[in-house]
Amino acid sequence: MKYLDRIRNLFNAKISKPKNAQSIIPFRLNFLLWVVGLLLLLLAGRLFYLQVLNGTAYKAEVKRSDTTIQTNNVQRGMIYDTAGRVIVGNQTHQAITYTKSADVTNDQIYKIAKQLGSYVHVSNSDTRLTDRNQIDYYLANKSNLNAVVRKLNISKNASDDSKYNKAVKYLTNHPSEWRLNAHQKSNARIYSAMSGAYSLSTTYIKKTGVTAKELAEVGEHLGEMPGVKIGTAWTRNYPQGNDFKSFTGTVSTTGLPSDEINSLLSQGYSRNDSVGQSYLEKEFQSTLAGSKSQTEVTTSGNKVTNEVMKYRGKKGSNLVLTINSKFQAKVQDILKSNYAAAGNSYSSGCYAVVMNPNTGAIYAMAGIDRNPKTGKETVDEIGAINHPITMGSVVKGATVMGGLMSGVITPNDNTLTDQPIKVEGISQKSSWFNKSGSASMALTAPLALEVSSNSYMMQLIMKEGGMNYKPNTALTLKPDIFQTERKYFNMFGLGVKTGIDLPGETAGYTGPSDEKHVGSALDLSYGNYDGYTTIQLAQYMSTIANGGNRMRPYVVKEIRGTKANGKLGRVEYTTQPQVQFTIPASKADFDTVRQGLYNVVHGSNAYITGKPLASVKPGIAGKTGTAETVSEGHKTTTLSFAGYAPYDHPQVVVALAIPGATNDDGGANLNMAKQIFNAYWKMVQSQKSNGNY
Repeated sequence: MKYLDRIRNLFNAKISKPKNAQSIIPFRLNFLLWVVGLLLLLLAGRLFYLQVLNGTAYKAEVKRSDTTIQTNNVQRGMIYDTAGRVIVGNQTHQAITYTKSADVTNDQIYKIAKQLGSYVHVSNSDTRLTDRNQIDYYLANKSNLNAVVRKLNISKNASDDSKYNKAVKYLTNHPSEWRLNAHQKSNARIYSAMSGAYSLSTTYIKKTGVTAKELAEVGEHLGEMPGVKIGTAWTRNYPQGNDFKSFTGTVSTTGLPSDEINSLLSQGYSRNDSVGQSYLEKEFQSTLAGSKSQTEVTTSGNKVTNEVMKYRGKKGSNLVLTINSKFQAKVQDILKSNYAAAGNSYSSGCYAVVMNPNTGAIYAMAGIDRNPKTGKETVDEIGAINHPITMGSVVKGATVMGGLMSGVITPNDNTLTDQPIKVEGISQKSSWFNKSGSASMALTAPLALEVSSNSYMMQLIMKEGGMNYKPNTALTLKPDIFQTERKYFNMFGLGVKTGIDLPGETAGYTGPSDEKHVGSALDLSYGNYDGYTTIQLAQYMSTIANGGNRMRPYVVKEIRGTKANGKLGRVEYTTQPQVQFTIPASKADFDTVRQGLYNVVHGSNAYITGKPLASVKPGIAGKTGTAETVSEGHKTTTLSFAGYAPYDHPQVVVALAIPGATNDDGGANLNMAKQIFNAYWKMVQSQKSNGNY
């Protein structure tokens, strides 16, 4: 009951309140509701203004305010020889650069390019200039574009792209209407470099030859040309001489090569980047290029509001070669000084390779390319890997090894009679010393190599083909004899790519192998049919010298970083010797052939072919070669040599070839070999002994 009384009293008290208190509360509530309603109305109006009336403008503004990564080039890695001498270095230049902003227009680029062009002259060596580049610059001037559009009566409703494309097509067909003068071409190069750059990437406008006046004038007006800066560029130099360019390759100076531009762009390169164009520079492009620096750039509209360095970039790694630059230059000089003695009126060049037979490391690779029509000679070191030559008798060691491996002769039973080979339907073939048959003699395999018997080699091939030779009988060999011969040659590296770490290597030349040409299988046996490169010759002789391991030749010994002081840094990669194939032959087989190669130089037969090398110490084992060829319509000879030393503990192989020679009695090939061996012991091996390697 007490609780009911309390409730009743409260109710009575409530209805007994003054009338004015009851009216105050609804007024306040109504006032608050009106205020909230008004605020909601204002918010709706603001949203309408932002999203409907000005939505597009604000979206564009958001897009204009962005954070992007700006990249800049770094110094390219250098190339050193095995003794630490710089072969290919970098020369620093002050340069004019341009960093393209995120939303710069073509009109703005045109104005900047035109102004910059009044201070700087850019030649074609800095930036390639095509007709399309010139037309684009011409049409970047709106008055020129409008004039062409009016002349073509292009509909006003046509899109801007359509108008522009039609204008370009017209001017392409009417070049006389837009020809640029020298100053305008310079401006067009600047405009092309600027417009071709990626957003927020830095490109070079002028890398080299920037004059003091140009630097001063550009520096004075930098504030008027957004994106233009004075920076640093690097170009290649060659402290050991420009001849090394033909071996190390070159770097593009006018942007990406046109034949590779799409591939390189997909890899993240910019159009104006410099990249390796040939040989080592190209083969090791990603290693030498390094990593570009990265700067986080925040923009608002056309203004850069903040820049933060995220990655300083990494200079390209350096290549350390197996090549000894001083020895390389000496070998090149030896070729040059002895070349004429070979009788080179019709010769196309000469080449030499010096190689470690146990590892495959190349100590020197020299060459001369000669134009038989003009007589002009140029350094062509790389010709040793891409110039196939009919080598001649120098390959007979592989022929004898094939006979031993096939079982047609054995280390204990290998005597055949040297005699002219007479088979029906084929001209007589003979050894150089026994063309009439008056010098016929019994030859063991080592002696056959010593006197360079063609007859012995041809009889081996006939035996491998299942034919027992008898004079004046039909040749019963089948075309598969070519496959048999080449199988053994290939085992030693003759007629197949060696796998050297340089681009552009060729496998050589293979003659026709059908029934019609089966007689040429006899020529193949003594090296007078197929063509091989000089590097293949070196690999073949190395395989015999080391006892049967075909080693992959290589020229890059290490990849190394750079210390803070610019010197060579830590080793990042070391090339390991690689055995490509192990010859399935016995030690006795190799000893038989190596004895013959020793006899070529140190034997006592009257017809010995390598006697002039007998005085060289340590002692040499090797094989001479001559091949009958035709050059420029004249009968010529290939003079060749491949050998190793010391003969009892091989450390170095020398291989060389002089195609198209006319003096095969002068011994130019042997003189070259002798001088190269002597230079090796003096310039390379002595350095190793002194610990300079």
